[in-house]
Amino acid sequence: MVKRHTYAVVDPASGKLVKEYPTATDETVDAALDAAAEVYAHWSRQTPVEQRAQLLHTVATLHGERSRQLAEIIHREMGKPVEEAVGEVEFSASIYRYYAENAEKFLTDEPIELLEGEGTAFVRRQPVGVLLGIMPWNYPYYQVARFAAPNLALGNTIVLKHASQCPESSAALQQLFTDAGFPQGCYVNVRATGEQIGRAIADPRVQGVSFTGSEQAGAEVAEKAGRSLKKVVLELGGSDPFIVLSTDDLDATVQAAVEARFENAGQACNAGKRFIVADDVYDAFLDKFTEKVLALTDGLAPLSSVAAAEYVEEQVGRAVDEGATFVSARQREGAYFPPGVLTGLSPASPSAAEELFGPVATVYRVGSEDEAVELANDTPYGLGSYVFTTDAEQALRVADRIEAGMVFINGVGLDGAELPFGGVKLSGFGRELGRAGIDEFANKKLIRTART
Repeated sequence: MVKRHTYAVVDPASGKLVKEYPTATDETVDAALDAAAEVYAHWSRQTPVEQRAQLLHTVATLHGERSRQLAEIIHREMGKPVEEAVGEVEFSASIYRYYAENAEKFLTDEPIELLEGEGTAFVRRQPVGVLLGIMPWNYPYYQVARFAAPNLALGNTIVLKHASQCPESSAALQQLFTDAGFPQGCYVNVRATGEQIGRAIADPRVQGVSFTGSEQAGAEVAEKAGRSLKKVVLELGGSDPFIVLSTDDLDATVQAAVEARFENAGQACNAGKRFIVADDVYDAFLDKFTEKVLALTDGLAPLSSVAAAEYVEEQVGRAVDEGATFVSARQREGAYFPPGVLTGLSPASPSAAEELFGPVATVYRVGSEDEAVELANDTPYGLGSYVFTTDAEQALRVADRIEAGMVFINGVGLDGAELPFGGVKLSGFGRELGRAGIDEFANKKLIRTART
């Protein structure tokens, strides 16, 4: 049994401990904050953006050179198939490269046209200092890249607390930043406990916090940060709707639905989770979708842990008790949860409000566009969403009405380093990636000069 707060690599399939790592001492955490504050004061403020961008180029290059090695680490830690893990590493590299190539443009002074008076005014974006990142296990490299790349480009320094099951990937990232040439303290990995992180949030050396994880933990982080008047970015859970109103290629739409739900074994905050299908295509969609889902049974990876699979099993059991029907080819075996489809779940049932973080899709039938939008918005979450329709005007009309931070029309897998990522409601606040990602922890300083 792995102790609480222990950092350890555990075989996702069997639940057996592979290797355990000690948590940081209080002195280690304090030294990490000291190092980040020291390098911010003396290096970040004196380094031109061109130099920081060049270091990020090197980080991107090292991700590419070490992609297989990095992929094998997270395969051991959280069960992701190696080829999928290589894809994650390569996407992370593209994020570092994007900010390396665009940092100078993003940080160029922004002139303001004066309404009256003489002289000039402009906004200059500058770093704020040490940032604390608290990252999850489901995308160990990608989640870090979304946070680290824009902020290192800006000149902030980072203390990173990764998930307890990611001790080796987090150490590999710190080594990568060191090898890229970043001075010690620019990016510091700490295997901290929850109590130590709580103290770090309140520490005056820390100027902001980025958290990705559950809404319960996010609320605790936000509360602690709020008491210390610290800026927070939260990327929390999601129960994203996948709306099918019409299609001229049902097979392609079904394939897109499968990809939206089952990437990373269904363990993605922004996966399509609730499939809301118009009445006239519902039966054909459900038949083809269920067939494809069941065909995934032999090839799907284990969930991140036995406990994670057990929890999904409990959630499905509750949904069935509330009147839903669950179709699957097998029973759970350890961390392997067979992919399946839930139907007949009442939107008013308690289970309908939960996020299913695993390979289970819930399918609903609706009779109109209005009913589809109402059901899509009938969730405490608001991260992403998908709309499939052959009517271009309807697509934009529905997209405008959906309560979510992101809407993808007639496509999946459309994320990119240049596109802002984030949500509303219980899915959190703030944005990562794109221009918005570099603005979250920037001091947008006004400089106003009178005529001299």
